[in-house]
Amino acid sequence: MEISSWALLPLLYISALALISLFKRHPKRKLPPGPKPWPIIGNLNLLGSIPHQSLHLLSRKYGELMQLKFGKFPVVVASSPAMARQFLKVHDTIFASRPALAAGKYISYNYQDMTWAPYGPYWRQARKIYLNEVFNAKKLESEEHIRVRERQNFLSHLCSLSGKPVMLKDHLSRYTLSSISRMLISNKYFHESENEESIVNIDELREILDEWFFLGGVFNIGDWIPWLSFLDLQGYVKKMKALYKKLDRFLDYVINDHQAKRAAKKDLVDMLLQVADDPNLEVKLTKDCVKGLIQVFISPFNLINFDLGLS
Repeated sequence: MEISSWALLPLLYISALALISLFKRHPKRKLPPGPKPWPIIGNLNLLGSIPHQSLHLLSRKYGELMQLKFGKFPVVVASSPAMARQFLKVHDTIFASRPALAAGKYISYNYQDMTWAPYGPYWRQARKIYLNEVFNAKKLESEEHIRVRERQNFLSHLCSLSGKPVMLKDHLSRYTLSSISRMLISNKYFHESENEESIVNIDELREILDEWFFLGGVFNIGDWIPWLSFLDLQGYVKKMKALYKKLDRFLDYVINDHQAKRAAKKDLVDMLLQVADDPNLEVKLTKDCVKGLIQVFISPFNLINFDLGLS
């Protein structure tokens, strides 16, 4: 009886430690100030139809670094150049990855483009490919004649509309789309007149890209309250899946056309297909990876910035 009592002492000691740790008050972490969150929705009720303006108003009350809660997820918001520098420069590798939202899954080939890919070996490999093969100074210089010709066509078209009302935005969009298409994938995979044959016309392609840009930035409730995601309350996921089919059909056509032609002069698509066959590649490039990397360069945002930077 005495021996068994002594044997119980270690168990009682461990139990006592467990109880002490359970009731011991841990010091609170020092968190940025912010509004008190509501159950389930957090601070989503404070985001209006123009979120960046709502965040600006909140920062005036809580400061240049504040914490909000979007559904179940804590979110830290930087609202000054000094604070932004901490996130984007000082601690950039920690905050380099975007949240795994529905848009990245459904319209960017399951996070395979550089916009949505998490920071890591694949992202660094893709960045190296772009720097060496797309933004290479020698390559850009060799394509100057394309930019000159497309610019001349653009100005000639505007001159032909002299005396008529012109929505310049639409014509600039066509100009950038045509320029980037010729520079990166060597051909226009869309037609601008009824006499041309292609998989889509230019207006259809612009609609696809505009929708890609829009759905990439929507505030989808299911992303922040995951247990509601199956309901797709706003219908965004349904639209993403439909858009994916259109994009995939177009990119399949581009890739298959390049594989069939095997042009002597390599463009972005040819180069990506060649890299994908490299057995020594650190991260294997699947066909979906190639599509994602092509897609990011024909998106509306990149079209505008790429063209303004090169013209």
